[in-house]
Amino acid sequence: MPAQNTQQRAKSPTRPLPIEVEVWGPLACFTRPELKVERLSYQTMTPSAARGLLETIFWKPEITYTIARIETLNPVEWISIRRNEVNNSIVTKRTVDSLRANAGYRYDVAGDRGQRVTVALRDVAYRIHAAIHLRPHTGGHGAKYRDQFDRRVKRGACYAQPHFGCREFAAFFGPRGSAQEAGAIALEQPPFRPVEELGLMLHDIEYLPGGKERYHWFRARLEDGVLHVPARPLPSSQTTGMPGAESRATAEGTA
Repeated sequence: MPAQNTQQRAKSPTRPLPIEVEVWGPLACFTRPELKVERLSYQTMTPSAARGLLETIFWKPEITYTIARIETLNPVEWISIRRNEVNNSIVTKRTVDSLRANAGYRYDVAGDRGQRVTVALRDVAYRIHAAIHLRPHTGGHGAKYRDQFDRRVKRGACYAQPHFGCREFAAFFGPRGSAQEAGAIALEQPPFRPVEELGLMLHDIEYLPGGKERYHWFRARLEDGVLHVPARPLPSSQTTGMPGAESRATAEGTA
């Protein structure tokens, strides 16, 4: 009988466990997908960036994160940055192996350098409302994962330095009220627009067999500075022409 009860608890669905964290930093760039070369940021943090930031704080193979909403705590301010970047990149494992085999190859950085403009956000602060979900193979209760996450947020513990879109745009985090204590929130703020349409935004990435990916999108809008993330993305028929709408092979898959 006890074994039967254990099996029933393992099969029973577990409620999502809500979590909350505040994040802030001097610079951020959540690149819009329409541009190929220059980087232009959305007006607010994207759900995919928020999920990646949470995973740098606490990650386990037994859990996943879903983003419910993102509050913008500071008014939107822009900054334009011009930087030197290389034009080409190593995109496949096959290319890496061939370069390693050719000991005489020399990469001329100066000859492959170009200037690119990044239109980024400055002095950003957000409050992320998310939930922890247990994966189907996970047994037991999920409260322990939420408690571990909360403890790591209070201690400032992370596996890697969180960032806002680009690795050089470092992000700082803490529990509710930390951004105010750090002086990252403006004391006097103009009111946000009641509704601001942001266009299509990445909702999630579906990983398919064979090393392929399929991107899912949703129609984003800021309502009084809050981005509400729907539970389900738009159907593929409404995202025709968006980058990655069709499944594509990853760099490892094409090697």
